[in-house]
Parts: sequence; C-alpha cells; structure tokens
Amino acid sequence: MEVHAVALTAPHLNGLKGDFDPIAIVRAEPLPPVVAAENGVHGNDDKGNGGAKQKEIVLGRNVHTACLEVTEPDADDHFTGDKDAYMAAVLARYRNNLLERTKHHLGYPYNLDFDYGALSQLQHFSINNLGDPFIESNYGVHSRQFEVGVLDWFARLWEIERDEYWGYITNCGTEGNLHGILMGREVFPDGILYASRESHYSVFKAARMYRMECVKVDCLTSGEIDCSDLKKQLLANKDKPAILNVNIGTTVKGAVDDLDLVIKTLEENGFPQDRFYIHCDGALFGLMMPFVKRAPKVSFKKPIGSVSVSGHKFVGCPMPCGVQLTRMSHIKVLSSNVEYLASRDATIMGSRNGHAPIFLWYTLNKKGYKGFQKEVQKCLRNAHYLKDKLRDAGISAMLNELSSTVVFERPHDEEFVRRWQLACQGNIAHVVVMPNVTIEKLDGFLEELVKKRKLWYKGSGGDGVAPSPPCVAVDIGSENCDCGLHRKTGLDVLF
Repeated sequence: MEVHAVALTAPHLNGLKGDFDPIAIVRAEPLPPVVAAENGVHGNDDKGNGGAKQKEIVLGRNVHTACLEVTEPDADDHFTGDKDAYMAAVLARYRNNLLERTKHHLGYPYNLDFDYGALSQLQHFSINNLGDPFIESNYGVHSRQFEVGVLDWFARLWEIERDEYWGYITNCGTEGNLHGILMGREVFPDGILYASRESHYSVFKAARMYRMECVKVDCLTSGEIDCSDLKKQLLANKDKPAILNVNIGTTVKGAVDDLDLVIKTLEENGFPQDRFYIHCDGALFGLMMPFVKRAPKVSFKKPIGSVSVSGHKFVGCPMPCGVQLTRMSHIKVLSSNVEYLASRDATIMGSRNGHAPIFLWYTLNKKGYKGFQKEVQKCLRNAHYLKDKLRDAGISAMLNELSSTVVFERPHDEEFVRRWQLACQGNIAHVVVMPNVTIEKLDGFLEELVKKRKLWYKGSGGDGVAPSPPCVAVDIGSENCDCGLHRKTGLDVLF
C-alpha cells in the first residue's frame, strides 16, 4: 500500500532575482578546561612546514567530574516532591546554560533560529518510521505521510520525478553519506571510492565500514577537489569502476566541488556513465546552492547517483536528521523484505525518528522557496561583511565565492576558541554564518577578537618576546594571509 504524501506548497523556484550585492547588510555554566598538548597547540608540525600541532584529545578526561549523576529517589519523595524540585532546578540551570552558549555559537553549521511551539502537542507520542517510507508497516504510530511530502519537495529541488527516486529521512548527515556510498558499493562491488582530502570524515568512515579501497584526492587551496589529481588517480585504476564523493560545501572551508568538471574528468578519461557512481554530500550547502545565482546545479538530470543534506543545519531542525535521495533503479539491489514489519527496508538504521519529518515538513511549509532564498541571501551578505571586517583589522581571512563559511587565522587562546565554539583545524578556524547569526553578533565577536589579539601579539616582531600571528598562506593562499611575511601592514592596523 502506497503512502500518500502531505504536499508542500511553495512558489516556483527561480533562483535569486535581481542584482545580488554580496556585501549588502540586510548567567552560564563555566566552560570545561582546555586540554592542550604539552608543547602548546601552535607550532611547526612533524613535517616542518609551519602547520599546527593537534590539540591532545583524551578519552574521558573531565567528563565524570562534571556529569549529572543519576540517583535513586528517597522513600518519601513521592510525598515531599524533593526529587521533582531538584530535577526542576537542574533543568532550569541547564536551560540558562543553553541560552548563554547559544549566544556564543559561531563555529558549527546549525541554524538556531526556529520556533516549533506548535509541535509540542506531539511530544507525548512515540513516532517511529520503521522500514521503507513508501510502504505501510504493521506499526501505525508513524509520520510517513509527512516524510514522503518532504522527500517530494527535495525531489523537485534536485529535479527528479516522483516515480524515479527513492529516499528517506535519515537520523543525521553522516547516515546520508553512509547510505549514498553504500549504494555506490552495491552498484559497483569492485569499485574504488574517490574523495577529496577535505571531505567529511564520515566518507572515510564509510570506506572503513564497507572495507572499500579508498583514494584520497588532493585539493586546491580553496578546498575544492583538484581534478588534475583526480585524473591522475583515475588513470592509475582504470580497470575498476569509480565511486565518487562530491562535496557541495566542504566541512572546514565551505568549498563546492565542481560537479560538471568532475563528470567531464571521468568521461574524458575512460569512465562512461555506466562505470561511475557519484554521491553528492550537500550537508549544509546542498540546500543553499539552488538559491545562489551562477552556482553549479545539483540535479538528477546529471549522471549522479544520490544526494544527501542535513536537516538540522540550514533548515533548522532541533534534532539531528537529514534527507537522502537516490535513484529508484539503484535501490532495488539494497532493499529486502522484512516479515516482522510487513514491509521492506533499504535504510541504514531501520527505526527512524518519526518526529523529524514533521519538523522538516513544518519548516518547509512555513518558509517555502522564497523564505529560503531570503535566508541564503542574508547569510552570504553577512559572511562577506565578516570577511571584510577581519581583513580591515589585519586578520588573515578567506571566503569562498559560494560559501557562508569564513576561514581565518586560529585564535591564539584556546579559551577564546571554546567561548565562541569555533571549529579549528591546524592554524585556521572558521565561522559558519547561519540565519541566526546577526550583524550584531558578528560585531561583538569582532570587537572581542581584536581586543584579545592586541594582548596575544603585543610586541611581536620576531624578537621572541611575544608570539606572532600564524602564517596561513598554505591554508588559504598568500593573497588572503596578513602575516608579517605576506603583508607587513597587517599588525600596523592593530597597534
């Protein structure tokens, strides 16, 4: 029995209209202590190339001292209500902590601007979308009608007909990558997985889980896949099919791989469409790119096999979830009958959060294509604002053309990194400008960063008295680096 979708009504998608000006402006719990390597976080790496040493990550350190212990209720708690009062106090403190940490949230791609009060009436139900979204199971407390409505919306976005796609709402973005790469492996059991070095770690996790041969392809300075190196790697393994992960926004730099160039590279080097499978990891930018002028289009009209996007990122779902779409012709090799469910299952996890599709359906209906278009425009403008302000302050910074991820030199103080919840890699950090990140929040961050930076690098000049700002030319290009070597005026702005 087929599930009828709850349709999403939205204006026709025409991309951004009109000229787009990228620079236009439209009490807490204490932070856990920083655990740093003995010799400090920054410095030359083992290869002596001026990189940064990784911060030491120690399993279990400082966790049990800060955890909230589960205790047994006293015999008279039922009458006194002491236990309820204690738990209410704990939750109130936790809520205040969340409010404070949300104010200083810049480094991770989560849209924190949402209001789902209307859905609170559903929290008392155990909603589980077991098995295939398009086939009823014996379990009746589900939200398949919402799930299929959401899937149909994304099918229109990525240009594939209803009867030609299969998909489901995943429990997270990683699950979308695991499923997409598994599809590639099932279509080409002897295929080799190719992924750029800046792909999300879940791609390489998938390779380990499925025991797939995996080739890491070099990247350009922008973080985009280097198709000249891809060509070299393909020719070295010409006898085996190719399974490719294409990034629609890399994790650290927000770089968008050129899908058309990747396809051209494959076809020009002896890989026709029946010898390659492409999975597009669009965790964040997969939902932003359709609303950006001149952005490369992700479309099933091109020879791609699957696309995934996260629901808790740009959409703003309060729990981790995602959307995974693939071609119906591919899913048949993975699907199997499950008598226990009276259904079929081709998902990774089987049981899935039935609340997530309802949250997604609610947001897509409320915002529509025009709403997302406005939010994308706002994010890109604010990202250009932040990048320009950083450069004006003499701080090394880079922003890819199609991205809202601003990359800049890693702050010297790890407490500052923790306070603003910045994501770091080596000598660089980034801010992901999401719909909830306002100009006021960016101004507060910039003001604090500039003040701190004056203290960190006061008197620096190569005399060993104080550290100098790191050179990040290798990471973001010499044209974006404001270190003393590449732009001597960098520190003059501050002092």
